Amino acid sequence: MPRFESDSDARRLGEALAALRRAQGLSQAEAGARAGMTSQGWGLYEVGKRPGLFRPDVQRRLTAAVDATPEALTLNLPEGAAAPSPVPTPAPASGVEGRARAFEPAPAAALHRLQLVNDDLAPWAASGVTLEYAPGRWPRRDQGCIIDMDDGERRVRLYERAEGDDLVVRGGPGGLSAEERIPRARTRAVAAVIARLDL
Repeated sequence: MPRFESDSDARRLGEALAALRRAQGLSQAEAGARAGMTSQGWGLYEVGKRPGLFRPDVQRRLTAAVDATPEALTLNLPEGAAAPSPVPTPAPASGVEGRARAFEPAPAAALHRLQLVNDDLAPWAASGVTLEYAPGRWPRRDQGCIIDMDDGERRVRLYERAEGDDLVVRGGPGGLSAEERIPRARTRAVAAVIARLDL
């Protein structure tokens, strides 16, 4: 990006920004609010008192606030002003090269609900409490879990640990103090309980 030789270059770029703002019928306060700043902050850009206007990221933010582009800012420069270099458009990247990409969260997994019909897990959860669980999420120690057995039975327990070919859980007919070993070969799925809801 070229260096600007004088304050007059900054003023000319500020004048171009002011022209874009006026073309949209916005006050400095309105444009500043759209850009997340005060009217005074916006005004400093327009009179050339903030050199940050030469930075591509600042140009994108300010021109977006007036529904314009950095290219429109350059086209509105008064006669004789030095034109800033074009704002580069980031190329799509992947993997390690993707540091500049916007964060895209993983799609949310579908949550399921199950209402307890007994007090096997009391006092952790009593009859009538609805458990929200996430299929595919493995439980942590002392976290509730839903275990789908190979025979179609569904068990609600507190996960303790995995030990060899067994899952060690608590709860069930023996209460929370009783440990139960469930062979992994007999399970179809295990899901972590993420919420207890009193609906």
